[in-house]
Amino acid sequence: MRRSAAVLCGAAAVVAGSLTAVPAEAGTPRAAEPFPVARAAWKPCGTDDYPALQCASVEVPLDHADPAGRRITLALSRIPHTAEKYQGPLLVNPGGPGGSGLTLAGFVASSLPRQVAAQYDVIGFDPRGVGASEPALDCVPGHFGHVRPDTVPTTPEVEQANLARVRSFAEACGRKYAGLLPHIDTAGAVRDMDVIRRALGAQKINYFGYSYGTYLGAVYAKLFPERVRRLVLDSVVDPTEVWYDANLNQDHAFNERHRAFMAWVARHDSAYRLGTDPEKVEAEWYAMRAALKEKPAGGKVGAAELEDTYIPGGYYNGYWPYLAQAFSAYVNDRDAEPLIEAFENFGAVDAAGDNGYSIYTAVECRDASWPDDWRQWRKDNWEAYERAPFMTWNNAWYNAPCAFWPTGHLRPERIRNSKLPPALLFQATHDAATPYQGAATVHRLLDRSSLVVESGGGNHGITLSGNACLDRHLAAYLADGTVPRGGHGEADAVCAPLPDPKPLTSKAAPTTARGSTLHGLLGFRG
Repeated sequence: MRRSAAVLCGAAAVVAGSLTAVPAEAGTPRAAEPFPVARAAWKPCGTDDYPALQCASVEVPLDHADPAGRRITLALSRIPHTAEKYQGPLLVNPGGPGGSGLTLAGFVASSLPRQVAAQYDVIGFDPRGVGASEPALDCVPGHFGHVRPDTVPTTPEVEQANLARVRSFAEACGRKYAGLLPHIDTAGAVRDMDVIRRALGAQKINYFGYSYGTYLGAVYAKLFPERVRRLVLDSVVDPTEVWYDANLNQDHAFNERHRAFMAWVARHDSAYRLGTDPEKVEAEWYAMRAALKEKPAGGKVGAAELEDTYIPGGYYNGYWPYLAQAFSAYVNDRDAEPLIEAFENFGAVDAAGDNGYSIYTAVECRDASWPDDWRQWRKDNWEAYERAPFMTWNNAWYNAPCAFWPTGHLRPERIRNSKLPPALLFQATHDAATPYQGAATVHRLLDRSSLVVESGGGNHGITLSGNACLDRHLAAYLADGTVPRGGHGEADAVCAPLPDPKPLTSKAAPTTARGSTLHGLLGFRG
């Protein structure tokens, strides 16, 4: 579902505590630390799914250039190590920007082989401004309330309605968080991670990030290479396209994934009765969109909301049976209830989603420059729409507050790095949210990195989702640092993708439900 992970843990007070630190690597110098940090004090906060979960919090400077100034609080979670062999903390991040990482610690620890997970303290965290961290941003509660204007600006009136909406969002953020927004960015989050390292009593960290979390990890590795022990990046952001070009390239990739979904529906015509020709099935989908533009289903699902509902299908094929079922019911049976249910499950934005979107815009708008002339946006997005109509304008408006953002812009960090131990990268060749070229670029920029490719796969966030081949490489790396080397062209190892899902025979969860758990944690937009 398009949401952030549920917040499981309240903030615990940061007091002096104790933690068995991983032994320092031989010859590792102990660099001077810039200011004192209290050890994390862990308290039980277990859930039915993750009973061993513990929670804590850590204070960090709002402005790392002024460590004596205002402090903010980050929420942490932990599944502690249980093995005699201890390999240190493994920080995990689900992406976003704006994704909560508290539940991800439990997911990763329970999904890795038990003997591997037992050697790490798996550490989740809510980055600055996110979830249980304080203060948590929510610029405009209910910003994604329905029914929104049509995303495709076919008339000046529709364009102006969308422009007014995104401009008001940016202005509201500026009014509400004037003192915070200049410090909500990737660089600040990266420096927070190093404070977390210190609160854990560790000389080095291990890191495992998905999606935007790969950029967060790569920037941490650039700024603190001597602090990195192991680095895993899954579904890799292209650091040379941060962020305007990356979003335009996503439009084409998501259009291809949507067409792949249409082809899957056509192959299963006996279940969905929408035709065997993918082009005609796609025409039916756009006809459904046009009908919902005129008469939203249940007063909730208009054209914009329909796009929000089907965009998750570009992230994870496991959603296809549910989306196809709703599509078929609407077209063939004039029954909108399954579509409304799909919207509520996959497309609707709750309070956690409002927080996630506020951080998403704050980070992306601050991280890099964006065109401030709307005519440039109009030109670029109409050009993309001609070849990729599915998501282009929806994505444009999602990011358009950056045209009016009230802070200045930073320059993206150049992540080229020759000082790291071998890093391990994972990428599906048809990933839409982070297209393949990003992984190929990072593979070149990180010396000694190794790239494992899921050839023909289209899912986003591919490890720990049921692909045994990928997970063997991940487990071997975390166990003893083993990485595959060469023999497959640009990739160092190639895995086959998971098979496409089957049509539903009931509303029971599919066999790939574990994968959908991860994709719920990832949130959407990367």
